[in-house]
Amino acid sequence: MSEPSDTDAVISVEDLAKTYRTPFRRRRVEALRGVTFQVRRGETFGFLGPNGAGKTTTIRVLMGLIGATAGTARILGQPVPSRAARQRLGFLPEQPYFYDYLTVPELLDLAGRLFGLPAAERRKRADALIEKVGLARARTQPLKKFSKGMLQRAGLAQALINDPDLVVFDEPMSGLDPIGRKEVRDLIHELRDAGKTVFFSSHILSDVESVSDRVAIVMRGKIEAVGSPRELAGRTLLGVDVTLRIADPRGAAAEEIAARGDRVRRGDQELSFTLAADADVDEVLAFARERGAKVVAVSPRHDTLEDLFMSRALASDGGRAAGAEVQDGGHLR
Repeated sequence: MSEPSDTDAVISVEDLAKTYRTPFRRRRVEALRGVTFQVRRGETFGFLGPNGAGKTTTIRVLMGLIGATAGTARILGQPVPSRAARQRLGFLPEQPYFYDYLTVPELLDLAGRLFGLPAAERRKRADALIEKVGLARARTQPLKKFSKGMLQRAGLAQALINDPDLVVFDEPMSGLDPIGRKEVRDLIHELRDAGKTVFFSSHILSDVESVSDRVAIVMRGKIEAVGSPRELAGRTLLGVDVTLRIADPRGAAAEEIAARGDRVRRGDQELSFTLAADADVDEVLAFARERGAKVVAVSPRHDTLEDLFMSRALASDGGRAAGAEVQDGGHLR
């Protein structure tokens, strides 16, 4: 799939590099090494990589919080940093910090003031966002009483107070329970449906795959791959999962059927197993029916973004050790 032109790109990054010197020993660390990608208008773009790969460093450069050593970056057609571009974007950092004694309405009012919103508009947007992120019952509590997940929700609300054209989330699912993660995924879908551009980093592969139009995989400060989850994973057929209903899942008939596959699982009158990718599925199902089994489910098993990610990580010096992302003070992440 071709990259968007400069006029279509909401985010454009070319040959971005960032080098730090560690404290004391002054060791040179390359956090970013020629990062290049573009984000199209109106798409949801996932920035995927292990801890220390360079995700947060890239986002901090894009937000103008730190300067790049080399390369160029543009946001909404403006070179980074740009006050004009900041008016049109919302940002949630990985570990947001807010003043402990503010309530959520006060936090959103402050954020709205920074964007120059009139008082009535601030109140209207704040009330809607508090409901949207599920903090209505906590609107009178000071933020110091919030859990990590609740603070994350408050951060999402403040990132949207200015109705931005571009939203940048750094690990937006961090600290959230499964319900909260689903709500964030739904919110990202809503933003995309409203024509917003969403750029977010994450290491939660299932979330990235479920909401992203395209993803970039970054390892050791370099982009390894860019494309849609389906394109990158390749959708290679790995096998076929079969679930049957049978009176005795441990009887002789079940044993004959199970011998046709592997990864056999037995339950209460159920037999499940996996067939090889090149197996004759119709023949196996007919064989099972002849022995009194009823077909419950047949599901092809394809490779996933997780499979691709793990193969890239293992090829990149052990994955967990891949890269060394550095904080502003030079401390390794």
